[in-house]
Amino acid sequence: MKLSKGKMDQKIDEHFGFEARNDVEGVLSTLAPDVIHDIIGSPTGPTYRPENARPFYEKLFADLEDGKVTKIKRLYGENFLVDESVWEGIARGKPFGIEGNGRPLRFRLLHVIEFSEEGLIQRENVWIDLAAIIQQLQ
Repeated sequence: MKLSKGKMDQKIDEHFGFEARNDVEGVLSTLAPDVIHDIIGSPTGPTYRPENARPFYEKLFADLEDGKVTKIKRLYGENFLVDESVWEGIARGKPFGIEGNGRPLRFRLLHVIEFSEEGLIQRENVWIDLAAIIQQLQ
Protein backbone atom coordinates (compact mmCIF):
# COMPACT_ATOMS: atom_id res chain seq x y z
CA MET A 1 0.00 0.00 0.00
CA LYS A 2 1.42 3.36 -1.02
CA LEU A 3 1.40 6.00 1.74
CA SER A 4 0.54 9.60 0.93
CA LYS A 5 2.97 12.45 1.58
CA GLY A 6 0.54 13.66 4.23
CA LYS A 7 0.63 10.32 6.12
CA MET A 8 4.43 10.21 5.97
CA ASP A 9 4.67 13.85 7.13
CA GLN A 10 2.24 13.13 9.97
CA LYS A 11 4.30 10.19 11.26
CA ILE A 12 7.72 11.88 11.04
CA ASP A 13 6.34 15.06 12.62
CA GLU A 14 4.84 12.94 15.42
CA HIS A 15 8.25 11.24 15.87
CA PHE A 16 10.06 14.61 15.99
CA GLY A 17 7.44 15.94 18.42
CA PHE A 18 8.09 13.06 20.84
CA GLU A 19 11.83 13.72 20.51
CA ALA A 20 11.31 17.42 21.31
CA ARG A 21 9.47 16.39 24.51
CA ASN A 22 12.10 13.78 25.44
CA ASP A 23 9.35 11.15 25.35
CA VAL A 24 11.14 7.83 24.85
CA GLU A 25 7.91 5.78 24.90
CA GLY A 26 6.34 8.09 22.36
CA VAL A 27 9.31 7.89 20.01
CA LEU A 28 9.36 4.10 20.25
CA SER A 29 5.63 3.97 19.47
CA THR A 30 6.33 5.46 16.02
CA LEU A 31 8.70 2.59 15.13
CA ALA A 32 7.67 -0.66 13.47
CA PRO A 33 8.28 -3.85 15.50
CA ASP A 34 11.11 -4.86 13.15
CA VAL A 35 12.58 -1.37 12.69
CA ILE A 36 16.18 -0.84 11.62
CA HIS A 37 17.46 2.18 13.58
CA ASP A 38 20.73 3.40 12.09
CA ILE A 39 22.56 6.50 13.32
CA ILE A 40 25.48 6.86 10.93
CA GLY A 41 28.77 6.94 12.81
CA SER A 42 27.36 5.33 15.94
CA PRO A 43 29.95 2.98 17.41
CA THR A 44 27.25 0.37 18.05
CA GLY A 45 26.08 0.33 14.43
CA PRO A 46 22.43 -0.21 13.49
CA THR A 47 20.00 -1.62 16.03
CA TYR A 48 16.99 -3.78 15.31
CA ARG A 49 13.58 -3.54 17.05
CA PRO A 50 12.35 -0.58 19.11
CA GLU A 51 13.58 -1.94 22.46
CA ASN A 52 17.14 -1.92 21.12
CA ALA A 53 16.80 1.73 20.01
CA ARG A 54 15.72 2.72 23.55
CA PRO A 55 19.27 3.21 24.98
CA PHE A 56 20.14 5.61 22.15
CA TYR A 57 17.12 7.80 22.89
CA GLU A 58 17.61 7.68 26.66
CA LYS A 59 21.21 8.88 26.25
CA LEU A 60 20.29 11.47 23.62
CA PHE A 61 17.57 12.96 25.83
CA ALA A 62 19.96 13.07 28.81
CA ASP A 63 22.62 14.86 26.73
CA LEU A 64 20.49 17.37 24.77
CA GLU A 65 17.62 19.55 25.94
CA ASP A 66 15.26 22.23 24.72
CA GLY A 67 15.62 20.74 21.26
CA LYS A 68 13.79 22.14 18.30
CA VAL A 69 13.86 20.67 14.80
CA THR A 70 13.27 23.02 11.87
CA LYS A 71 12.42 21.40 8.56
CA ILE A 72 14.42 22.68 5.59
CA LYS A 73 13.26 20.37 2.81
CA ARG A 74 11.61 17.00 2.25
CA LEU A 75 11.80 14.73 -0.74
CA TYR A 76 9.38 11.83 -1.21
CA GLY A 77 9.35 8.42 -2.82
CA GLU A 78 7.12 5.39 -2.54
CA ASN A 79 6.82 4.82 1.24
CA PHE A 80 9.95 6.81 2.07
CA LEU A 81 11.03 10.37 2.61
CA VAL A 82 14.29 12.26 2.95
CA ASP A 83 14.13 15.03 5.54
CA GLU A 84 16.73 17.79 5.77
CA SER A 85 16.44 19.63 9.09
CA VAL A 86 18.32 21.74 11.61
CA TRP A 87 18.40 20.84 15.31
CA GLU A 88 18.87 23.62 17.87
CA GLY A 89 19.04 23.35 21.64
CA ILE A 90 21.36 22.97 24.60
CA ALA A 91 24.15 20.40 25.03
CA ARG A 92 23.86 19.49 28.75
CA GLY A 93 25.59 16.14 28.89
CA LYS A 94 28.05 14.57 26.51
CA PRO A 95 26.29 14.46 23.13
CA PHE A 96 28.01 12.25 20.59
CA GLY A 97 30.89 11.79 23.05
CA ILE A 98 31.73 15.51 23.36
CA GLU A 99 31.32 17.43 26.63
CA GLY A 100 28.43 19.89 26.23
CA ASN A 101 28.84 22.05 29.36
CA GLY A 102 25.38 23.57 28.86
CA ARG A 103 26.36 25.32 25.64
CA PRO A 104 23.96 26.13 22.81
CA LEU A 105 24.22 23.75 19.88
CA ARG A 106 22.97 23.86 16.29
CA PHE A 107 23.56 21.23 13.62
CA ARG A 108 22.10 19.83 10.43
CA LEU A 109 20.41 16.43 10.19
CA LEU A 110 19.48 14.28 7.25
CA HIS A 111 16.93 11.53 7.85
CA VAL A 112 16.13 8.82 5.33
CA ILE A 113 12.90 7.27 6.61
CA GLU A 114 11.22 4.18 5.19
CA PHE A 115 7.67 3.37 6.27
CA SER A 116 5.86 0.10 6.75
CA GLU A 117 2.51 -0.45 5.01
CA GLU A 118 0.90 0.37 8.36
CA GLY A 119 2.55 3.80 8.35
CA LEU A 120 5.15 3.13 11.06
CA ILE A 121 8.85 3.92 10.69
CA GLN A 122 10.42 0.76 9.26
CA ARG A 123 13.94 2.14 8.88
CA GLU A 124 15.42 5.31 10.34
CA ASN A 125 18.75 6.28 8.84
CA VAL A 126 20.16 9.49 10.36
CA TRP A 127 23.16 11.51 9.19
CA ILE A 128 24.41 14.14 11.66
CA ASP A 129 26.73 17.07 10.89
CA LEU A 130 29.33 15.93 13.40
CA ALA A 131 31.88 18.49 12.14
CA ALA A 132 29.54 21.32 13.21
CA ILE A 133 29.01 19.68 16.60
CA ILE A 134 32.77 19.33 17.15
CA GLN A 135 33.41 22.96 16.13
CA GLN A 136 30.83 24.23 18.62
CA LEU A 137 31.70 22.00 21.57
CA GLN A 138 35.47 21.56 21.48
